[in-house]
Amino acid sequence: MSPLAVSLPIATERLLLRPHRSEDLGDLVVFHSDPEAVRHIPWPVRDRAATEETLAVKLDQAELREPGQWLVLAVELRETGRVIGEVLLKWASERQGELGFAFARDVHGRGYAAEAATAVLDLAFDGLGFHRVSAVVIDGNDMSARLLGRLGFRQEARLVDGVHFKGAWATQLVFALLEDEWREPSAVG
Repeated sequence: MSPLAVSLPIATERLLLRPHRSEDLGDLVVFHSDPEAVRHIPWPVRDRAATEETLAVKLDQAELREPGQWLVLAVELRETGRVIGEVLLKWASERQGELGFAFARDVHGRGYAAEAATAVLDLAFDGLGFHRVSAVVIDGNDMSARLLGRLGFRQEARLVDGVHFKGAWATQLVFALLEDEWREPSAVG
Protein backbone atom coordinates (compact mmCIF):
# COMPACT_ATOMS: atom_id res chain seq x y z
CA MET A 1 0.00 0.00 0.00
CA SER A 2 1.08 3.56 -0.64
CA PRO A 3 1.79 5.90 2.28
CA LEU A 4 -1.13 8.05 3.42
CA ALA A 5 -0.67 11.78 2.98
CA VAL A 6 -1.11 13.64 6.25
CA SER A 7 -1.08 17.43 6.13
CA LEU A 8 0.24 18.87 9.41
CA PRO A 9 -0.20 20.81 11.60
CA ILE A 10 -3.95 20.66 12.15
CA ALA A 11 -5.38 23.80 13.75
CA THR A 12 -8.63 23.86 15.68
CA GLU A 13 -10.22 26.74 17.56
CA ARG A 14 -7.99 26.30 20.62
CA LEU A 15 -5.46 23.65 19.66
CA LEU A 16 -2.63 22.86 17.30
CA LEU A 17 -2.10 19.17 16.51
CA ARG A 18 1.44 18.79 15.29
CA PRO A 19 4.43 16.46 15.18
CA HIS A 20 6.34 16.22 18.44
CA ARG A 21 9.49 18.30 18.94
CA SER A 22 12.39 17.79 21.34
CA GLU A 23 11.34 20.84 23.34
CA ASP A 24 8.03 19.10 24.25
CA LEU A 25 9.84 17.04 26.88
CA GLY A 26 9.00 19.20 29.92
CA ASP A 27 5.29 19.30 29.05
CA LEU A 28 5.16 15.56 28.34
CA VAL A 29 6.79 14.69 31.67
CA VAL A 30 3.85 16.43 33.43
CA PHE A 31 1.37 13.77 32.37
CA HIS A 32 3.64 10.83 31.49
CA SER A 33 4.87 10.84 35.11
CA ASP A 34 1.39 11.22 36.67
CA PRO A 35 0.06 7.84 37.87
CA GLU A 36 -3.56 9.04 37.65
CA ALA A 37 -3.15 10.45 34.13
CA VAL A 38 -1.74 7.16 32.79
CA ARG A 39 -3.83 4.80 34.92
CA HIS A 40 -5.89 3.64 31.93
CA ILE A 41 -3.22 4.26 29.27
CA PRO A 42 -1.08 1.37 27.98
CA TRP A 43 2.22 2.94 29.00
CA PRO A 44 3.78 2.91 32.49
CA VAL A 45 4.43 5.93 34.68
CA ARG A 46 7.58 7.45 33.19
CA ASP A 47 10.26 9.58 34.77
CA ARG A 48 12.04 12.30 32.78
CA ALA A 49 14.61 9.89 31.28
CA ALA A 50 11.97 7.37 30.17
CA THR A 51 9.80 10.16 28.73
CA GLU A 52 12.83 11.45 26.81
CA GLU A 53 13.44 7.96 25.34
CA THR A 54 9.79 7.73 24.31
CA LEU A 55 9.85 11.22 22.83
CA ALA A 56 12.80 10.21 20.62
CA VAL A 57 10.53 7.56 19.05
CA LYS A 58 7.57 9.96 18.76
CA LEU A 59 9.70 12.37 16.72
CA ASP A 60 9.38 9.90 13.83
CA GLN A 61 5.65 9.20 14.20
CA ALA A 62 4.19 12.04 12.12
CA GLU A 63 3.68 9.97 8.97
CA LEU A 64 1.65 6.93 8.00
CA ARG A 65 3.87 4.93 5.66
CA GLU A 66 2.25 1.50 6.11
CA PRO A 67 -0.54 -0.28 7.98
CA GLY A 68 0.25 -0.90 11.63
CA GLN A 69 1.82 2.54 12.17
CA TRP A 70 0.59 5.10 14.66
CA LEU A 71 0.41 8.81 13.86
CA VAL A 72 1.27 10.42 17.21
CA LEU A 73 0.59 14.14 17.49
CA ALA A 74 1.32 16.63 20.24
CA VAL A 75 -1.75 18.60 21.30
CA GLU A 76 -0.58 22.15 21.85
CA LEU A 77 -2.71 24.86 23.43
CA ARG A 78 -2.53 27.65 20.85
CA GLU A 79 -2.90 30.38 23.48
CA THR A 80 0.13 29.33 25.54
CA GLY A 81 2.17 26.90 23.41
CA ARG A 82 1.95 24.26 26.16
CA VAL A 83 1.63 20.62 25.08
CA ILE A 84 -1.35 19.38 27.10
CA GLY A 85 -1.74 15.94 25.59
CA GLU A 86 -1.35 13.59 22.69
CA VAL A 87 -3.77 12.27 20.13
CA LEU A 88 -3.05 9.16 18.10
CA LEU A 89 -4.41 7.56 14.95
CA LYS A 90 -3.33 4.08 13.92
CA TRP A 91 -3.52 2.98 10.31
CA ALA A 92 -4.86 -0.42 11.34
CA SER A 93 -5.56 -1.94 7.92
CA GLU A 94 -7.23 -1.15 4.60
CA ARG A 95 -9.34 1.99 5.29
CA GLN A 96 -9.48 1.26 9.02
CA GLY A 97 -7.98 3.14 11.93
CA GLU A 98 -7.81 3.26 15.70
CA LEU A 99 -8.06 6.39 17.83
CA GLY A 100 -6.19 7.05 21.06
CA PHE A 101 -5.57 10.04 23.31
CA ALA A 102 -3.98 11.06 26.60
CA PHE A 103 -4.13 14.42 28.38
CA ALA A 104 -2.66 16.07 31.44
CA ARG A 105 -5.06 15.85 34.40
CA ASP A 106 -5.19 19.60 34.99
CA VAL A 107 -6.90 20.10 31.60
CA HIS A 108 -9.52 17.34 31.93
CA GLY A 109 -13.12 18.45 31.60
CA ARG A 110 -12.42 21.43 29.32
CA GLY A 111 -13.31 19.83 25.99
CA TYR A 112 -9.74 19.63 24.69
CA ALA A 113 -9.83 15.85 24.15
CA ALA A 114 -13.10 16.14 22.21
CA GLU A 115 -11.70 18.99 20.10
CA ALA A 116 -8.50 17.07 19.30
CA ALA A 117 -10.32 13.78 18.65
CA THR A 118 -12.81 15.51 16.35
CA ALA A 119 -9.96 16.97 14.31
CA VAL A 120 -8.29 13.56 14.02
CA LEU A 121 -11.58 11.92 13.03
CA ASP A 122 -12.00 14.58 10.33
CA LEU A 123 -8.51 13.65 9.14
CA ALA A 124 -9.30 9.91 9.25
CA PHE A 125 -12.59 10.05 7.38
CA ASP A 126 -12.26 13.11 5.16
CA GLY A 127 -8.50 13.35 4.68
CA LEU A 128 -7.45 9.69 4.60
CA GLY A 129 -10.65 8.04 3.38
CA PHE A 130 -11.01 5.63 6.29
CA HIS A 131 -14.22 3.62 6.45
CA ARG A 132 -14.06 2.69 10.15
CA VAL A 133 -12.25 3.95 13.24
CA SER A 134 -12.20 1.96 16.47
CA ALA A 135 -11.08 2.79 20.00
CA VAL A 136 -10.25 0.43 22.86
CA VAL A 137 -10.80 1.55 26.45
CA ILE A 138 -10.01 -0.26 29.68
CA ASP A 139 -13.23 -0.82 31.65
CA GLY A 140 -13.37 1.81 34.38
CA ASN A 141 -12.06 4.60 32.14
CA ASP A 142 -15.47 6.25 32.24
CA MET A 143 -14.30 9.67 31.01
CA SER A 144 -12.93 8.22 27.77
CA ALA A 145 -15.96 5.96 27.25
CA ARG A 146 -18.31 8.95 27.66
CA LEU A 147 -16.21 11.03 25.28
CA LEU A 148 -16.34 8.32 22.63
CA GLY A 149 -20.12 8.17 23.03
CA ARG A 150 -20.38 11.95 22.53
CA LEU A 151 -18.27 11.62 19.37
CA GLY A 152 -20.76 9.09 17.97
CA PHE A 153 -18.88 5.86 18.69
CA ARG A 154 -20.91 2.84 19.73
CA GLN A 155 -19.65 0.11 22.01
CA GLU A 156 -19.30 -3.08 19.97
CA ALA A 157 -17.72 -5.42 22.48
CA ARG A 158 -16.82 -6.01 26.10
CA LEU A 159 -13.86 -8.38 26.32
CA VAL A 160 -13.79 -9.69 29.88
CA ASP A 161 -10.19 -10.14 31.05
CA GLY A 162 -9.22 -9.57 27.42
CA VAL A 163 -5.80 -8.12 28.14
CA HIS A 164 -3.09 -8.36 30.75
CA PHE A 165 -2.77 -4.69 31.61
CA LYS A 166 -0.31 -3.23 34.10
CA GLY A 167 0.14 -6.47 35.99
CA ALA A 168 -3.48 -7.64 36.13
CA TRP A 169 -6.19 -8.92 33.83
CA ALA A 170 -8.44 -6.14 32.58
CA THR A 171 -11.68 -5.92 30.65
CA GLN A 172 -11.52 -4.02 27.37
CA LEU A 173 -14.38 -2.05 25.85
CA VAL A 174 -14.25 -1.84 22.05
CA PHE A 175 -15.91 1.12 20.36
CA ALA A 176 -16.26 1.94 16.66
CA LEU A 177 -17.50 4.64 14.32
CA LEU A 178 -18.20 4.28 10.59
CA GLU A 179 -17.61 7.02 8.05
CA ASP A 180 -21.32 7.42 7.22
CA GLU A 181 -22.09 7.77 10.93
CA TRP A 182 -19.42 10.47 11.19
CA ARG A 183 -20.71 12.35 8.17
CA GLU A 184 -24.35 12.09 9.22
CA PRO A 185 -24.62 11.84 13.02
CA SER A 186 -28.36 11.21 12.69
CA ALA A 187 -27.43 7.83 11.16
CA VAL A 188 -26.31 6.75 14.64
CA GLY A 189 -29.13 4.86 16.37
